[in-house]
Amino acid sequence: VARRLSLRKHPECHSMAGGKAIEHLAQTGNQELLTFRLPMQHYRNCDFSFSGLQNLVNNAIVQKEKEEGIQEGEILSCVKDVAASVQHAVAVHIIQRTYRAMLFCIKNNILPSKNATLVVSGGVASNQYIRKGLQNLADVNDFALLCPPPRLCTDNGVMIAWNGIERLRAGLGVLRSTAGIRYEPR
Repeated sequence: VARRLSLRKHPECHSMAGGKAIEHLAQTGNQELLTFRLPMQHYRNCDFSFSGLQNLVNNAIVQKEKEEGIQEGEILSCVKDVAASVQHAVAVHIIQRTYRAMLFCIKNNILPSKNATLVVSGGVASNQYIRKGLQNLADVNDFALLCPPPRLCTDNGVMIAWNGIERLRAGLGVLRSTAGIRYEPR
């Protein structure tokens, strides 16, 4: 969404990562300007998916660009409102799915009845709006919420790459030759 909104061109966000830029702009935006249908509402499971939401957001941005008479790549006058609306929809989706997972774990005795802890990490845990929503969810359900400090809540891709480095060093599951590997690009 940050890329589609061209937030690198926004004077307040030019040096920020996309998620941080969305969070920053959302602080002063009106999340009620746009309402996005939440993904996967008809699935009663704990899965997350943002692809449907991404399509809805993209369509809304295209519509706003037409209304404002601007080209893709220019900054919308309502960019803060779009950021706030998107951040809110993402937060609600995450909170709803996490709540379902908590209920599933309680129902199936996977978690202790007392002193259960919800752990949130990765890039999403650095967003204070989402973190606050998850804190409220944890409080209402008598869970402790454990999040690393935001500076340690980095993209999971870094953790995956680090795991790859360690596996390479240890020689675990690493192919030395690509001969005989077949693949089909999409």
